[in-house]
Amino acid sequence: MTTPQQDRQLLDKLSPSRMLLPVVIGLGVVGFMFWRSYKPGDLAGLANAKPGWLLVTLLVLLARDWGYMYRIRHIAEKKLSWKQSIDVIMIWEFASCVLPSAVGGTAIASLLLNKEGITLGKSLAYIMVTAMLDNLYFVVAGPIVWLVAGPHIFPHEVLNPSLVLTLKIAFWTSYVVTVAYSGLMAYALFVNPLSVKRFLVRMFSLKGLHRWRRRAYHHGIEMVHASAELRGNGVRYWSEAALSTAFVWTARYLVIGCLIAAFIDVTWGSFGLIFARNFVYKVVLLIAITPGGAGFAEGAFPTFFRSFAGSDTMTNFILLLYRIVTYYLYLVLGTIFLPRWVGRVFGKQAVKEVMAS
Repeated sequence: MTTPQQDRQLLDKLSPSRMLLPVVIGLGVVGFMFWRSYKPGDLAGLANAKPGWLLVTLLVLLARDWGYMYRIRHIAEKKLSWKQSIDVIMIWEFASCVLPSAVGGTAIASLLLNKEGITLGKSLAYIMVTAMLDNLYFVVAGPIVWLVAGPHIFPHEVLNPSLVLTLKIAFWTSYVVTVAYSGLMAYALFVNPLSVKRFLVRMFSLKGLHRWRRRAYHHGIEMVHASAELRGNGVRYWSEAALSTAFVWTARYLVIGCLIAAFIDVTWGSFGLIFARNFVYKVVLLIAITPGGAGFAEGAFPTFFRSFAGSDTMTNFILLLYRIVTYYLYLVLGTIFLPRWVGRVFGKQAVKEVMAS
């Protein structure tokens, strides 16, 4: 079980007070963008909104969340009830919104599972599986969208050649690192975890990397334990885990295209290109140091999707909708689910402490 110190750190990371900074940054950036770009009549296109596409957007969001719940319940070998799965996913999403993008909700996910009665060893194993599968989706889908979209996957129309080159280097560097890390995780989980642990320790013992040696050692130990916990799971387990991962990430990347199509006429080719650009957009957000990528997500959005959304003001409006349904919504849901979950696993006194912090 987790220690009191880990419990305290978990509750601190889930403190609702952490919402203030990302909300101020995100809405501040959007407000500035509206102020800078707005001209009378720019939003006249709202009268031509397509209810069908708005309904599709809602269904995609619901399908994504259901897919996340199904996936975590399946990966956890049905040790979670549906109610527990809903709580875990909602709080996981909330944590992703209030913690820096580079950290995300994964940093506390294993503790959430442990608090639901799953041993810490198995919790770490299950979260490592989700991380590995998330990375593998990017590894597999990345070249496919590149083949479909070609060079148009990068926003040549708004960036000068040097910035496009920088973006290409960042994207493919991220891709190579993800391939290497995914391969290392797969080898550790399925083949020889001890050799991977030794490799990590030796690599991070090199000059310049030794400050991360302890973390690498603990990560290697986690891989060894995870491999032992997951040994024996058959083809059906892994195929369902992989398919549910593909389902949730595909749904995640569809949201922007659905929102643009709700207000702007787009061809299926353009819709596919919007989907493809999401891959590069998400890579840019990985460098965000703010909670939930606030400010970075808003600032980068027009660069990738302005050419599909029409005017600057219309782009900003779609951006605001996008952040509402994929970010601010989960802040609100977090404040609803969090007190109930904390009260269930920590007690009523903890609820008062968390909500007051």
